[in-house]
Amino acid sequence: MKVTIVGPGTVGMTLAYTLMLRRAAREIVLVGRNRTKAEGEALDMTHAQAFLQVPVKIRAGEIEDAAGSDVVVICASVPVPEGITDRNEMAKGNAELMRELLPPLAAAAPDCKLVMVTNPVDPLTWLALELTGFPKERVMGTGTLVDSIRFRELLSEMLEIHPDDLRAYILGEHGDRQFPAMSVAQAGGEKIDDTPERRALCDRAKSMGIEVFRKKGNTCYAIGLATAYLVESILLDERRTMPVSLRVDGYLGVSGVCLSLPAVIGKKGIERIIQPELNGAEQEAFREAAKTVRSVIEAVS
Repeated sequence: MKVTIVGPGTVGMTLAYTLMLRRAAREIVLVGRNRTKAEGEALDMTHAQAFLQVPVKIRAGEIEDAAGSDVVVICASVPVPEGITDRNEMAKGNAELMRELLPPLAAAAPDCKLVMVTNPVDPLTWLALELTGFPKERVMGTGTLVDSIRFRELLSEMLEIHPDDLRAYILGEHGDRQFPAMSVAQAGGEKIDDTPERRALCDRAKSMGIEVFRKKGNTCYAIGLATAYLVESILLDERRTMPVSLRVDGYLGVSGVCLSLPAVIGKKGIERIIQPELNGAEQEAFREAAKTVRSVIEAVS
């Protein structure tokens, strides 16, 4: 099982290290502009994996070395502007970067599943579909996966129930237009009541990424492990349900845009898209998220 990570920065290397420790991949290729740094990262990880019972082959490479990859993960990004408050500010620069990277990657690994991490993830997931020509089940973004985990953690403290036992999602845009799908949230088969206090947790979860970035200059552990969780579900055909950014075609009247919905993730990529029965306010929030993402798509396309 081979994984290529394009962009071995803090997020990419957290992902690589997690996949190595959890032994989900047997081969990891690191592709970056700075080949020397990628080689150093690969060498350091090679020394570390000697402590593992099951060795993992780790090496630096070029885009053509993605050939035969089961999964290709895109973490590469232009520099994040200082004081950034909106991920969409990076859309233009990262769209140009994707136009450089994705066509040759698609040619090198035409059968891979493509996972987008680079922000703004929803417009770039849409762009990835356009640039690669891959079927929509093989292209997905991390979307609101981390947002949902943060929301569950906060909700867990309030409800005094372990976050793993909560089925609560943040859906829509990975950005300001995300919203909690409280109408379908539950624990142990019991509905979690929608209250202003619980809904307010979504706003706290939404701001946590920016807070972490301001305090330490990057976010890497939560997104790195979330991406590993997604990649493992593909490699091991676990068929876990998680919110990912995917192409929406017809849900709630929305089409031709990428937003986060719960999906079953397995060896084919997106095995099934779940269509939750949202209430009226949540349906409108989903449509508003679609408008915001579509405006960014139009700006970069």
